[in-house]
Amino acid sequence: MKQVSLLVFFLTLVACKQEYTPENKIKEDVIFLADDKLEGRGTGTEGEKIAADYIAKRFESLRLEGKGTDGFFQDFMFTPKKDPHSEVKYSDKNTDSTITGRNILAYLDNKAEQTIIIGAHYDHLGYGDRGGSLYRGEEKLIHNGADDNASGVALMLNLASKLKETNKNNNYLFMAFSGEEMGLLGSNYFVKNTTLPIESINYMLNMDMVGRLKADSTLAVYGTGTSPIFKQTVSANNEYFKIVEHESGVGPSDHTSFYLNDIPVLHFFTGQHDDYHRPTDDSDKLNYEGMNLISDYIFTIITDLDDNGEIAFRKTKNESKDTPRFKVTLGVVPDYLYTDGGMRIDGVSEDRPAQKAGLMKGDIVIQLGDLEVKDMMGYMKALSKFEKGQTTTVKVKRDGKVLEAQVTF
Repeated sequence: MKQVSLLVFFLTLVACKQEYTPENKIKEDVIFLADDKLEGRGTGTEGEKIAADYIAKRFESLRLEGKGTDGFFQDFMFTPKKDPHSEVKYSDKNTDSTITGRNILAYLDNKAEQTIIIGAHYDHLGYGDRGGSLYRGEEKLIHNGADDNASGVALMLNLASKLKETNKNNNYLFMAFSGEEMGLLGSNYFVKNTTLPIESINYMLNMDMVGRLKADSTLAVYGTGTSPIFKQTVSANNEYFKIVEHESGVGPSDHTSFYLNDIPVLHFFTGQHDDYHRPTDDSDKLNYEGMNLISDYIFTIITDLDDNGEIAFRKTKNESKDTPRFKVTLGVVPDYLYTDGGMRIDGVSEDRPAQKAGLMKGDIVIQLGDLEVKDMMGYMKALSKFEKGQTTTVKVKRDGKVLEAQVTF
């Protein structure tokens, strides 16, 4: 009888210990975060607080440990810019002129010496009235920011689920940043007020706008030069994407804050589009199959690096310092992932020089005036040579033919 009881007990244990299956709530997470009820998740707004509570509950459901200054939360107060040339000032006092942002931090403790940070910003533009919106209508509309950046948050949560029972040679700090749209404020505040020793951070992965993978499967990976091992790792683990690499660790997203503190970074991005920073960036326009592929790819990179110990850091050339300053614009959304010569137009704004000149989405700009446009940098250098009110010729390729038009800036 005793042997029978032991056998029943053993079988019960085996039945209870089921194999761990990672969850996949990517679409569900995006739909919640990009709902009108959150009113665009503007920094410090009630909508952003609702989003923060939702993300904290998702972390809690994954049984992760809060790593903020108050459970999962790390609040910070700041005074907004008074003009474009001033700087945001953090504050210790809550006054009528301050805004309170809220980072959300969750920790997976594998008792390792090094910690990998996996992050994405969750704030957006609200109604677009604080600046940054490209919408030109008179009515105030909600900017839901499904791609920018509910998509990155959803992938971050998906990776948290995948890493729960694997790759134990590092700890993981999952972070949803506030205040990115107002100047990388949440990530900047964190690196100056870390809740774990900054020297223990191995590397940082950032996902910002990863929801619109195009038909050609182009994926931009920034920061490949910030560690000697990254180029090889990014390439060796890719079986699906057309990767566009950028070596620099400096760019317009939260990875920059970590790179500037000598931490290797990789940033993933599927490109801009007509809905960028407009009220039309909604959840029904995302490529969820593509998002799953990107999550799997990032997980494979993490797995490949799992037994590499501490990743070496390397400074890169600051490509943003070479960006020409220009006073005019065509009024187009460039395809930043296009690399086959010229500058391909990914969107045309209404009532702007390009539209008036008859340029269309898909056109490839190859010349402005006498200046040849070989790539994105060449396009920006050409623009920098013109003044407002000037008229010049623009040459584009359309359906294999070269067309010429007159454009007035």
